[in-house]
Amino acid sequence: MGREFEALSRRVIGCAIDVHRALGPGLLESAYEQCLAHELCLAQIPFEIQKPVPIAYKGVCLDCGYRIDLLVEGSLILELKSVEALLGIHEAQLLTYMKLSRVRVGLLINFNVEVLRAGIRRFVL
Repeated sequence: MGREFEALSRRVIGCAIDVHRALGPGLLESAYEQCLAHELCLAQIPFEIQKPVPIAYKGVCLDCGYRIDLLVEGSLILELKSVEALLGIHEAQLLTYMKLSRVRVGLLINFNVEVLRAGIRRFVL
């Protein structure tokens, strides 16, 4: 991964840590999503929230209801969770979004942990 991505990743993780420090674990995913979106705005990091991910099937783009929680600068997917433990299905969800959207890098972030760094996993296709 390039330096540019590493810098972006660090900034985004810093924003997520700020949200987690302020709110702690135990809230709904939607609360963390909105607060992280606000934090990204404050940091002047461009993003899209609840970005639709269509499926191309036999030459037709179909909206099947898939949504990326946060797409940062068009190059980093953030899949947010607030669960007891990250499972394989959560990783599969992120990897599917990455493949469908052709975005090579994603962060799976579980806010329901004592220390946020323990809840972050990075994936690269």
